[in-house]
Amino acid sequence: MKWESKLIKYKGAARIAVAFEKNIELIARIKTVEGSRWSQSMRVWHIPDTEENRLRFKIPLHSATIPSEEGMAAIEKFKQWLLSKRYSPSTIKTYSEALKSFMIFFREKPIGEITNEDVIIYNNEYILKNNLSASYQNQIVNSIKLFFHTIRETKMMVDKIHRPKRSKLLPNVLSKEEIKLILNAHSNIKHKTMLSLIYSCGLRRSELLNLKPIDIDSKRNIVLLKNAKGKKDRITPLSPIILEMLREYYIGYKPKIWLFEGQNAGDQYSEQSLQSVLKQALQKAGIKKPVTLHWLRHSYATHLLESGTDLRYIQELLGHSSSKTTEIYTHVSTKSLQQIKSPFDDL
Repeated sequence: MKWESKLIKYKGAARIAVAFEKNIELIARIKTVEGSRWSQSMRVWHIPDTEENRLRFKIPLHSATIPSEEGMAAIEKFKQWLLSKRYSPSTIKTYSEALKSFMIFFREKPIGEITNEDVIIYNNEYILKNNLSASYQNQIVNSIKLFFHTIRETKMMVDKIHRPKRSKLLPNVLSKEEIKLILNAHSNIKHKTMLSLIYSCGLRRSELLNLKPIDIDSKRNIVLLKNAKGKKDRITPLSPIILEMLREYYIGYKPKIWLFEGQNAGDQYSEQSLQSVLKQALQKAGIKKPVTLHWLRHSYATHLLESGTDLRYIQELLGHSSSKTTEIYTHVSTKSLQQIKSPFDDL
């Protein structure tokens, strides 16, 4: 079994592309790699660019891909600090990988000698030269600021580390007709219920997958979201129609631990499988837009706003810490725009 592997950039992130002729054994193997993805456009599988994956798929490891011994020790210490502060595993991974990239760039420089000027050099010589995204740059900055906040002897002035200017991107929103097509695409009650619950409650992907049967309060018609983003609990109203769907699903599948489980009882349903459920729904509905699960959440918020729900309530329902985050939906709501008459109509 032969394959070819090479380093690539995918949506601003460093990845390893692995190409091979269709082979069931190799496909099964690469699916076991955390973060593996199939690219339809490139016709290759791609995985995170890590030391472990480079060794596994025979990508050369050279000195420029590994921080110094001091850097490696500092990253590990940083991980332990984040853990003690009860940061989530995904945040710890994101911050430590971001810091690792910075440490590799300044591999030959002692950490205590790194300055604010070096952050600017890194941004210009690495981030911008490699056309990496502003959001990735922001992750790096967050990691650097937090890391140097924990270092006693440093020349870095944390408060003066500047962030990239944020792009003012509007959230992607689907029409109610498109939502209906997507939610009705599956005849499988499990798949239909998962997508319906995301839209009807404005859930994040992780929030759906972390639900347990006990989190559905049928007496009060609410869903309890525990330890959601930012380690905050919140509740969201549960549609009576969704409750009936959940009852039908529960009788048919009898989940043991998680509300939605994988093929093996007690195993949490995977993110990849959930994304696949959406992809299949889009194909069945004939929708060509590059819809993601988060589009359902954006659509929920926008449709609430268009139906007259107060922005403050929407903020609570979505679990936003700042009202500014929620206010972006006012820019995509068409309720007021539809009342504006174009001067073209009077020509």
